Amino acid sequence: MEIVLALAIGVLSGSGIWLLLRPRTFQVIMGLSLISYAVNLFIFAMGRITLNAPPVIDTAWGADPARYADPLPQALVLTAIVIGFATTALFLVLLLASRGLSGTDHVDGQEHSQ
Repeated sequence: MEIVLALAIGVLSGSGIWLLLRPRTFQVIMGLSLISYAVNLFIFAMGRITLNAPPVIDTAWGADPARYADPLPQALVLTAIVIGFATTALFLVLLLASRGLSGTDHVDGQEHSQ
């Protein structure tokens, strides 16, 4: 499971960096989104993936304190998803405004000859 998670984080990071280096605005926005997803997975993985464990330690009922799911990374990732969604919506509005004003969606505003 850990190798699959590490590969997913690596593929998302690599794809996001590759898209960030592209000349079109929409590709840059998609690259930022992919890097955001990679960071969210990384933060979520730092909370120790524990299956069938309570999210909070319950010592009153004799639960094993070493076997619990940490709720803090889950809360951080949930907050990051909401902020990422709002940021992506803002970038898309800026993309549409820039496209309307300049007539192109290139990052530098100029079409490059192939």
